[in-house]
Amino acid sequence: MLTESTQDTRPDHTGRLVWVVFGVAGAVLALDQFSKWLVVAKLKPVGSIDVIGGFLRFVYVENPGAAFSIGINFTWIFSILAVIVAVVIIRTSRKLGSIAWAIALGALLGGSLGNLCDRLFRMPGFGRGYVVDFIALPHFAVFNVADMAITCSAAFMVILALRGVSFSGASVKG
Repeated sequence: MLTESTQDTRPDHTGRLVWVVFGVAGAVLALDQFSKWLVVAKLKPVGSIDVIGGFLRFVYVENPGAAFSIGINFTWIFSILAVIVAVVIIRTSRKLGSIAWAIALGALLGGSLGNLCDRLFRMPGFGRGYVVDFIALPHFAVFNVADMAITCSAAFMVILALRGVSFSGASVKG
């Protein structure tokens, strides 16, 4: 039993932060799936479009693997990993006290679910489908909105960890 002296007196924002996680995840997932729908409908027939000269192109790619098409024979493993990531984030979100961590985890969840939807529901079959990639930069892998969210969330989490921001929102002195 907690006494008055040991009780946490900070307001409980956990419930609201869970909604932040799901809100960010939902926004990322919606943007990712809408962009892929648009790419399949409009870009697939033409193949590619130069957006900014030789710097940015939209090119239709069916990627059964990970970045740089690594692991093309392990699509089902990427599907399982995405489910594990989603479960861990959902469980972790109930312990959050930091808006920054909620945003980072929401972006990671949305990106993971975006690519998982492709792997589950695109050809050649359930859990083995390809991911639609379309953003091409010179000398780099072709990627999509979900990939951007995953990468940005990972970078943001590293920054939060380096700055000593804990899941609870308290600064960690080290």
